[in-house]
Amino acid sequence: MIEIKQIQDNNESYFAAFDGDKVAGRIFYTSAAEKKMILDHTEVDINYRGQGIGNKIITRIVEYVRENDIKIIPLCPFAKSVFEKTESIRDVLV
Repeated sequence: MIEIKQIQDNNESYFAAFDGDKVAGRIFYTSAAEKKMILDHTEVDINYRGQGIGNKIITRIVEYVRENDIKIIPLCPFAKSVFEKTESIRDVLV
């Protein structure tokens, strides 16, 4: 079962999809002023591609920003395409 967790350390911030101890995919972000998040980069392990991992992470990020009144700037091409295709989550965009 895939579990999505938010990770913040000294160098990076991202939401990651874990399959047990293995990282299946990550979407990296940076803060942009107060209450704004830039989605910078998405990566999915080659063994998990085609399984909707990126979409699962985006879903969790959207839940998180709605709960915390944060807006998203999707600079990552993958994230940008998900927002373009999914009208129901566009309310979180800047």
